[in-house]
Amino acid sequence: MKLKLVIPFFLMFVATSFAQNTSIAPIQINSTDSTAVYKLFPTQNMFTFIKLNTRNGQMWQIETDKVNKNKAVMTLSAMPLASKEEEKNGRFFLYSTTNIFNFILLDQIDGRMWQVSWGREKDRKVLLIE
Repeated sequence: MKLKLVIPFFLMFVATSFAQNTSIAPIQINSTDSTAVYKLFPTQNMFTFIKLNTRNGQMWQIETDKVNKNKAVMTLSAMPLASKEEEKNGRFFLYSTTNIFNFILLDQIDGRMWQVSWGREKDRKVLLIE
């Protein structure tokens, strides 16, 4: 009788001990420096960052590597998302998501949002969320 109780308990213990939480928590940057014009945001890829112009929303994908042979700067968004008159340091901010290739760009003044996708050339895009 004891064996009938112990075996299911043991099996449940073994099954839960192998369970893993495979979800990747987004990396969140909470910089309090609202006077900075440019900010670097890390991605889940240790060699890739996104450089953001916090005044107008322009972005670049920055790639490095361990041996400094493959460095690159690729444009994600060349078009300013605010007019010259509306530019303000800290206006735009990037929020990471659980999808490692996507960020949400927020205009902290008027609330507009964009999906920012980084990666290979064909995958890079910035789409307005309506």
